[in-house]
Amino acid sequence: MKLSFGEKIRNLREDADLNQTQLGKALGMTQRKISYIECGKYEPNIDDIIALCNFFKVSSDYLLGLKNKP
Repeated sequence: MKLSFGEKIRNLREDADLNQTQLGKALGMTQRKISYIECGKYEPNIDDIIALCNFFKVSSDYLLGLKNKP
């Protein structure tokens, strides 16, 4: 089963023991934006993707579904 972008972010966040508010503060985003990314209501822009990749130390290929491993 292929995970969506939002599911990958949720899994990475939960693996890091962070709630949405904590992740949002670390990235300069609101809790609502993190929630919308995770549930697919918001399509992140390139700056959001870069911030998420850097924070979680994963490749954009992984988040975008081009590779299966972070």
